[in-house]
Amino acid sequence: MTASIMFHDGNRRLQDEFDSRRISDRLEEKLTRTAFTDEDKAFIEGLTYFFLATADAEGRPDCSFKGGMSGFVRVTGPAELAFPDYDGNGMFKSLGNLLVNPNIGMLFIDLHDKPRRLRVNGTASVNREDPLLARTVGAQMIVRVHARAIFPNCPRYIPHLQLVEPSVYVPRPGGAPPEPKWKSFADFKDFVHPRQPTATGSED
Repeated sequence: MTASIMFHDGNRRLQDEFDSRRISDRLEEKLTRTAFTDEDKAFIEGLTYFFLATADAEGRPDCSFKGGMSGFVRVTGPAELAFPDYDGNGMFKSLGNLLVNPNIGMLFIDLHDKPRRLRVNGTASVNREDPLLARTVGAQMIVRVHARAIFPNCPRYIPHLQLVEPSVYVPRPGGAPPEPKWKSFADFKDFVHPRQPTATGSED
């Protein structure tokens, strides 16, 4: 394998030190893809959360948890997916990073039924005028991701947990979610930014 979409010199140095370059190349050859399969789509769209890695312009990383109802992340093209930005704390750590460094890593993981995980690495854009906004309850922006590498990970270290119910704060049709308590704390209440208008999902 002459070119790699998965590995750089740092990966290769450790692979050579541990004599794992051959299996790394084989895993890339057999498992890594640049387009979503039907199984990838069903897995991603069935989940209620994922983990998001971004970095600023200087390469300093940040990791975030993103949650919603099943289907809040959508596979929108052969190598594209989209997810909503919901009301948060206003710091825009992840999305702000994407404005200065579009490189993104996503970890989709099932901790509950059949342990499974899928990595998606690529580039992202943030849009306040995306056509998906009108059909996405609670969204204030949409993030579109173009996948560079899609890779299913071995699930052997995933614990088996029980999913009881979705968060009460997750946007869903039929009503606005409650405000989080921290926004009324004395230290913050006079500084909280106004909640932005968000989509109701009434447009199909």
